[in-house]
Amino acid sequence: MDKKKIVMGSAIVAFSMMLSSFGFYFWQMIYSPNFLVEQDPKPLMIRTGSTFKDVQNQLYDGRYVNDLVSFSFLSKMMDYDKLVKPGLYLIEPSMTNVQVIRMLRSGDQTEVNVTFNNARLLSDLPEKITRNLEMTEAQFAALVLNDSIQQSLGFDSLTMIGMFIPNTYKMWWNTKPEDLLARLKKEYDKFWNGERLKKAEALGMTPKEVSALAAIVQAETIKSDERPVVAGVYLNRIKRGYPLQADPTLVFAAQDFTIKRVLNKHKAIDSPYNTYKYQGLPPGPINMPSITSIDAVLNAKEHKYLYFCAKEDFSGYHNFATNLVDHNRNAEKFQRAMNKAGIYK
Repeated sequence: MDKKKIVMGSAIVAFSMMLSSFGFYFWQMIYSPNFLVEQDPKPLMIRTGSTFKDVQNQLYDGRYVNDLVSFSFLSKMMDYDKLVKPGLYLIEPSMTNVQVIRMLRSGDQTEVNVTFNNARLLSDLPEKITRNLEMTEAQFAALVLNDSIQQSLGFDSLTMIGMFIPNTYKMWWNTKPEDLLARLKKEYDKFWNGERLKKAEALGMTPKEVSALAAIVQAETIKSDERPVVAGVYLNRIKRGYPLQADPTLVFAAQDFTIKRVLNKHKAIDSPYNTYKYQGLPPGPINMPSITSIDAVLNAKEHKYLYFCAKEDFSGYHNFATNLVDHNRNAEKFQRAMNKAGIYK
């Protein structure tokens, strides 16, 4: 056989094998699993301002991808290297390059839960609210503690905490601080629907006043089934022109949340939050009232009670009274129990 033909034949075979190998590799690039093979689902957080190189480093360092070269090659073919979008993306086990690139390129994020359910002070909120978000606590605090922004939303530094309705909200991980604040104001407006506004009006109160009273009710009892009764006591006192005389407001006025027992020295504190010294509601909520507490005020029990005191069994429930004589008797029982338990502060 002619040497030339042998060489030519060998070259053709080699080229065919090379084409076949390349074709198989290209097929694998597109259709074979390349992400989290034999691993659990894993979130990928691409920060705002990230480049394609940053994404490559994350995938490699975080052990998301088996073959970074094939992902990178296909990303450039699909123009993802020019279309990096920040966000949180859930990478599922055994995803292919094409599946991941399409998800990242389209910005098909997975939502996160933003949950907050308690806070004593407005300054406590940013840490709780931003826990699952890209933004920092300081970035959100700069907005929420800003006087002019508070006023633009219809609040001030004393009432602003009442704008946050404790719940779980679905949001994008890379939500901007101003968008987050706008969303939570929207949730507040949605919460105060026609039905709730009508109930507040029937009580002769604004939503802010309802929140201020709800915060006191919440601080007075941990028992949700008792809150409408406690709310009824305070509403009765307001109707009769009595000072609220709510111990939790004195704790807030003292700004000492370690106080376990309110004493006469606390009643002497000169503060608009001292509801022994000043009649009516305090200028704002003493904590972030829950939905249950707000609804307890709006659906307060109708009764004739004017006083209540913690039960001496420390169950968390209260003894209620319609007159001062019975109330003092209940208070003495509780004070004896406190002394016996050694609770003085």
